[in-house]
Amino acid sequence: MTPGYVLLEDGTRFDGELCAAERPVTGEVVFNTAMSGYQESVTDPSYAGQIITFTQPHVGNYGVSAEAMESDRVHARAVIMRAAVNREDAPGAERGWLDWLTDCDVPAITGVDTRALVRHIRDRGAMRGGVFPASVPDSEARALVEAEPPMDGRDLAREVTPDAMTEHGSGDGPLVAAIDTGIKSSIVANLVLRGARVELHPCSATAEDLLARDADAYFLANGPGDPAALDHIVDTVRGLVGKRPVFGICLGHQLLCRAVGLETFKLPFGHRGANHPVKDLTTGRIEITSQNHGFAVLGPDGERTIPGDEPVRWDTDFGAAQLTHLNLYDRTVEGLTLLDVEGSTVQYHPEAGPGPHDALYLFDRFLDAIRAAA
Repeated sequence: MTPGYVLLEDGTRFDGELCAAERPVTGEVVFNTAMSGYQESVTDPSYAGQIITFTQPHVGNYGVSAEAMESDRVHARAVIMRAAVNREDAPGAERGWLDWLTDCDVPAITGVDTRALVRHIRDRGAMRGGVFPASVPDSEARALVEAEPPMDGRDLAREVTPDAMTEHGSGDGPLVAAIDTGIKSSIVANLVLRGARVELHPCSATAEDLLARDADAYFLANGPGDPAALDHIVDTVRGLVGKRPVFGICLGHQLLCRAVGLETFKLPFGHRGANHPVKDLTTGRIEITSQNHGFAVLGPDGERTIPGDEPVRWDTDFGAAQLTHLNLYDRTVEGLTLLDVEGSTVQYHPEAGPGPHDALYLFDRFLDAIRAAA
């Protein structure tokens, strides 16, 4: 393998060996704490513009397969690992992990001290960086990293949204019109499994476009980038709130919150993994959740964390909103419901893909709300 290195924008360097595409690449360096699901992670459109550091030491143990794809391609810019594995003899494997990354022209590096790298990001925050062959001088690598736009203020939804509307599901079930800002395949599958017909619309669709579909509900998907840079989508969502039930996941949670007048902020290093505890304040249950986001919603008084477990309320442009879900790692907002119009959100991924299935009930709750509003 070719010697290579990771360089962060603060000048910190980690050496290793390139093990897939051998070309320089830059992006925001983040970390994911899931123990499996590496293929689902890199094909999640929410990782557009980012370089994933896996905290699980061995990555690639069970190969890759078409079934594990969360979209039609790899969206992560590159992958950083401690000990990459290229097995294709595991049950269900159709290709070796590193062979597949190479086929997809995705750079990857192994032999990196990922524990030290992750501790650095936790202390200093997610930052721009890059993966480079050792033949690239530090000075050239630094210039490339500095030329990478920061994640704050980036509209990446336009880069991952489809060119045209697509339809999924059949029958006479509820029609759900979704704004596709980078929706995962497993989200669509969970809605269709419950009898919904799903339309995926480009993020350029206007409120008038979506209202003309006469859908039973509107769905706001996950996706990459800064929600504060997506005013064109926020304006669309404002035109939908109160017309039919609206449900948002991850970026969709942030967009619905901004549409009703709330604010978002960038987390120091985000929530990415499959082991995040969240308290459902409606039932009192603790869910272990799958998450992938770098921004969050401010509390009712502009605070970044919620000190207690009470269902606090916001005054919004569409009436009152109430906290429904709370992150037990850092006490940030994980979900809310609108009390005067039909709408709710969660910050995490109830479909998992990968991860635990503790929160799958949220899809049932959404479909029940559609039927109740019919």
